[in-house]
This record gives sequence, structure tokens and C-alpha cells, in this order.
Amino acid sequence: MLRDEIVALLPQLRRFAYGLAGSVPDGDDLVQATCERAIANLEKWEKGTRLDSWMYRIAQNLHFNALRDGKTRARHLAVIGSESQWSLDGEKQQEDRFALTAVRRFIDRLPEEQRIVLLLICVEGRSYREVSQITGLPVGTVTSRLGRARSAMRGYLEEEGAEANTDGSPDGGIENGKMENGR
Repeated sequence: MLRDEIVALLPQLRRFAYGLAGSVPDGDDLVQATCERAIANLEKWEKGTRLDSWMYRIAQNLHFNALRDGKTRARHLAVIGSESQWSLDGEKQQEDRFALTAVRRFIDRLPEEQRIVLLLICVEGRSYREVSQITGLPVGTVTSRLGRARSAMRGYLEEEGAEANTDGSPDGGIENGKMENGR
């Protein structure tokens, strides 16, 4: 029975995962994720091929994805942490709230199929392949829907920028970082 074969592979898989992850807790998480992925995709395993090789490949791919995601998050956190001092600047908070509200309005305007893809990839950090598996869409369809969502976002941001320029000047009354009234 396939279940028994998977259970029999756990000690080997754990050693492999510990080696990849570098720690027992991270290795255990990797083993669990590997088993979950394998069970969810059993129909993709070809009978007569090596189950251990297939599961090792799943573990390796998950590990590489986690490394890539970790590097991406570290870059984002470095940018966030690069501000020399966190402050309670009321004007900055208002600008941030305005930006968040604008992003929410934009996302709400997207067609459902584009919204799902955009949220899974850009907010949840899922890969195109994962989104393809989650939604049941081909990767090419995921890519095109994300492209259309990003294009719509550019158009929306340009539209919002045009509305912000109420005085008709290209910079909305801002020159050299100062408002026209000297602020």
C-alpha cells in the first residue's frame, strides 16, 4: 500500500530535510510540507517510478521555494528597516492610510479572476505554479491574468495621479519637494 511506503520513507526523508533546512524544527516543517504536497498530488506520481526520488524532489523544491521567498522577504524587510527612525508623523500616517485605501479601492475594482491571482501572488507570495494548482488554471492563464491586473493597476495609478494634479501642473503644485504655499 502506498501509505505504508510513504511512512517507511519518513526516516530517510527527515534526514534529508534536516540536511537541507539546517535545523530539526525547520526539517520537521519541511517533511510535513513534503508529505502534504505528495498526498495532495499522488495522481502525479507514476507507478513503477521511485517514490523516494519523487518525494525528495518535492522536499528540494519546497526548500528552494522557501529560500527564495525568505530572500525576497529579507529584501523587503531591509527596505522597511532602512528608515533611520520610526516616528509617529501624523502626515506620514495619513499618506499611508490614503495609499492603503487607494490600493483597496483598486483591488475591489478588479474582476474576480484577476483579483484572486493578484492576491495569491502579490500578497500571499505564492509562485505562479502554486497559484496554478490552487486555482486549477494553466500557468499561462495565471501569468496573463496577473499581467492584466498589473496593467490595470498602472492605469489606475495614472488616473489617481491625474486626479491629484488639480492645479494643472504636472507635479500637482509640488516643486522641489515643497508645496506652492511654502510648506
